[in-house]
Amino acid sequence: MNPKELWFTENYCLDARFSMRVDRQVYSSKSRFQQIDVYDTPAFGRVLVLDGCLMLTEKDEFIYHEMIVHPAMAVRPDIKKVLVIGGGDGGCVRELVKYPTIEQIDLCEIDREVIKVSREFLPQTSARMDDIRVELHIADGLKFVRQQKNAYDLIIVDSTDPFGPGEGLFTREFYGNCLSALTENGILVNQHESPYYPGDALACQRAHRQLSAVFGDAYVYQAHIPTYPSGHWLFGFASKSGQDPRVFDGDAWDALGLKTRYYNTALHKGSFALPNYVLELLKNAEGMGY
Repeated sequence: MNPKELWFTENYCLDARFSMRVDRQVYSSKSRFQQIDVYDTPAFGRVLVLDGCLMLTEKDEFIYHEMIVHPAMAVRPDIKKVLVIGGGDGGCVRELVKYPTIEQIDLCEIDREVIKVSREFLPQTSARMDDIRVELHIADGLKFVRQQKNAYDLIIVDSTDPFGPGEGLFTREFYGNCLSALTENGILVNQHESPYYPGDALACQRAHRQLSAVFGDAYVYQAHIPTYPSGHWLFGFASKSGQDPRVFDGDAWDALGLKTRYYNTALHKGSFALPNYVLELLKNAEGMGY
């Protein structure tokens, strides 16, 4: 390695790291809540880093954002009102506004600076934040959702990792408030961490245990995101009515003709088929079969 080269490194655990070469640092500042950095990289394009953890890269962010949005929309195409908690980079909003049937998208982000930085430096991700259906709320997601009752058909918890600003979004209290905020057949989707490295796997278990305790039936699905720890990432799916997300009308979603780069209805079905080690992890988390 050339000592004059600039590299960004994220520590996955004591014995594993992920590094990418950096052309230049585009932005660096400490907000009220966290350190925010933006880099240009030759391998992954522009990247957003919060408190030393890679949040998104221009090259593969579409995978995460498509998979946290489209499975729920395929399961319940009649969704009208959506709450996104976190998601200040705008990626969830970009995918949601593809649906003309959605009438209202509330984005609740605790850190105003994340929205500002994303709009300025990450237009590929944040370009649809000005859609007329989108309303921004600069607020603590835990406090915001506590005030909502029977208000949303879909809640997407697009949070950072379960420490710092995102810590409260992985608790049983939070999921209970989300349950109250959902309409009769409402759906909650959250990023569920990686099942691979020990610390991430523990966070994954905790999230699944809390979600299962509140909703009863909680499902988990997966995606391959190259720049996230291990590349193996999980999402949680729970609904107020106990709806099975593996049962849906794929032909109806296909007929919408939406342009996606990762998600499709065949992959939707397959994403819920989990490896045995993940099934064992989830089984141990909830104390019952998956």
